[in-house]
Amino acid sequence: MKLPCLMLLALLSFASAHAVGDDAAKSAYESAKKAADTRYSEDQKLCADESTSARRMQCLRDAKEEHTKALAAAAARLETANKSAQNVASCSDCGKVIAVRVTEKDGDAGPVGLIAGGVVGGLLGNQVGQGRGKSLATVAGIAGGAYAGHKVEGKMNKAKTWTVSVRFDNGDERAYNFDHDPAMIAGDPVRAAGSSIVRR
Repeated sequence: MKLPCLMLLALLSFASAHAVGDDAAKSAYESAKKAADTRYSEDQKLCADESTSARRMQCLRDAKEEHTKALAAAAARLETANKSAQNVASCSDCGKVIAVRVTEKDGDAGPVGLIAGGVVGGLLGNQVGQGRGKSLATVAGIAGGAYAGHKVEGKMNKAKTWTVSVRFDNGDERAYNFDHDPAMIAGDPVRAAGSSIVRR
């Protein structure tokens, strides 16, 4: 019950913010339109004071052109604001990187380390004792050398993993693993792309 309530509150909050942004854009447009109309009216009065009819007509044409440009600029700003709001609303898979963590672990060891370690261990074990003791030392050297060689090869083939934690705009948090540096830092805007993420 608590989770649906929280989701409803989040949706209402988003809708409210979207409406406020929409209202602000419309209000800015209305203000710009009103300012352009006022300026046009004042310009028309100034044009009436021109000395000849030709100059009055040219003044009125210039005033009309400036008025048209001002209205077009205000309309373009409103359209840009509306498109931005639509992009924000439609990006349900957008978010921001909140952390990047790099971990290192031993890589896979193949048979090379096992065999090389066993050979070296066997040779060293063969140098110890006599008779049956020498045979036991050789076997122990092979086993110990193989184990050590396996571990050494794993250490030589260390693998790094980059874990990128993302908080999405809807509140979800997810982590994505990369076997290479994704070149992302905390604060980067990203969006989900299949089972991974990409920059926005």
